[in-house]
Amino acid sequence: MIKINKVLLLLGCMSLSACVSCSESSATGGGEDTDTPIEVPSGDVKMYVTTSNRMYDLAIQSVDFSDKDNMSPTTVRLDASMRYQTIDGFGAAITGATSYNLSLMPEEKRKEFLKDTFSPDKYGFSYVRVSIGCSDFSLSDYTCCDEKGIENFALTIEETKYVIPALKEILAINPALKIIASPWTCPKWMKVKDLQSKEPYDSWTGGQLNPDYYQDYATYFVKWLDAFKQAGVTVNAVTVQNEPLNRGNSASLYMGWEEQRDFVKTALGPALLQHFPDVKIYAFDHNYNYDNVADQVDYSLKIFTDAEAKKYFAGTAFHNYGGDRSELLDVQAKAPDKELIFTETSIGEWNQGRDLATALTRDMEEIALGTVNNWCKAVIVWNLMLDSDQGPHGGPGACATCYGAVDVDNTNYDTVTRNSHYYIIAHLASVVKPGAVRIGTSGYTENGISYAAFENTDGTYAFVLCNGKSEAKNVTVDDGTHHFTYEVPAKSVMSYRWKK
Repeated sequence: MIKINKVLLLLGCMSLSACVSCSESSATGGGEDTDTPIEVPSGDVKMYVTTSNRMYDLAIQSVDFSDKDNMSPTTVRLDASMRYQTIDGFGAAITGATSYNLSLMPEEKRKEFLKDTFSPDKYGFSYVRVSIGCSDFSLSDYTCCDEKGIENFALTIEETKYVIPALKEILAINPALKIIASPWTCPKWMKVKDLQSKEPYDSWTGGQLNPDYYQDYATYFVKWLDAFKQAGVTVNAVTVQNEPLNRGNSASLYMGWEEQRDFVKTALGPALLQHFPDVKIYAFDHNYNYDNVADQVDYSLKIFTDAEAKKYFAGTAFHNYGGDRSELLDVQAKAPDKELIFTETSIGEWNQGRDLATALTRDMEEIALGTVNNWCKAVIVWNLMLDSDQGPHGGPGACATCYGAVDVDNTNYDTVTRNSHYYIIAHLASVVKPGAVRIGTSGYTENGISYAAFENTDGTYAFVLCNGKSEAKNVTVDDGTHHFTYEVPAKSVMSYRWKK
């Protein structure tokens, strides 16, 4: 049972002028334990609030609908007749590093953390990303077929001891969890230095896929999907290659858009259609700016000009390590029949990722709200959990300065500290459920204030608001039938959910 520091909570309640009830703040995110649990408040609108000074730490609050006429100039009006994308879910990557760290936690602490994170009744993370073979946050560099010959395919200890058990524990909490998988590299025996010479390339880093092995590599995907299915883990989607324009990752493979088009059209697409027809394929899976490679701009759009290739793709996946999220709008406008998902972003030393005062509202505006307001159906951040030394991570080329969505203290694996990426996903996933539709909004706008509105399949509305300003703001939300007002704290994120 989650407990909080009641003195801290009381001070937090006193600091707000709105009439609300304050409730829990998880001990895993800061604050001392007490012996008395706090009951969830009653009210028409349930809310979560997090402030960048951690005064509120996913605290549950509530407010009632107003029975007065709405004259507020800071009113956001919801318009359910204006409908955008359907939401698949929000979550984080279950890397080898994350799975390893989870395995070292005391069982009860791990169960509590995973239940808080993935239970639909709590923070409700609903989409995770895993690697096909190693990633740059694996315990070693490997694929599932390092001995030449596709008949030698087999899962490794990283999957069987760490990743699959973690996924199965999560699936027991949230059976509707969606999983997307991405390879960082093909087996080295399938690599060549370049497509002209086809000179063998014996390195985890860089190289290209030899077209002579297209069919074997498609079989590799099928065997991997089948092995996970046999182990009790159903994968819903794949990307063809993680960061296909990045030659320098510790495990990587360069794959230009023409290569991806040809591989999917001639091998991977037909193989998945035959063996796993429900598994979606997403193109690209890299940065908004196409890593500044001129002939790779509009990567997925170029693939989609080929009708045969296009039919196998559900849409495009993006990261944000370069460029601007406006690229999402451009791709959506040019390929409105294809989906957009956001599959990776990280925090680290370079962007003050552990400083919540800097990162919370910045990441909420840029990543969470910025992507869903630009048509993304899913938002997935990078490592769910790294240890307090930022690991474990791979060899040269792997990120040694990254933080996880949470950090676990590696002196005892008992204490978890939440970082900005945990909060931004929790604030979306706690109120916006899979199948929800983003809906229109109008009215109050101001620099430093961002928000998005949704209609859930159960007949509830969800509204997620970021106040990046240094002062509190009274904001009224009006759905056409009900309205309510709440003083949103400075530098905070709010999530609301209520019945229509």
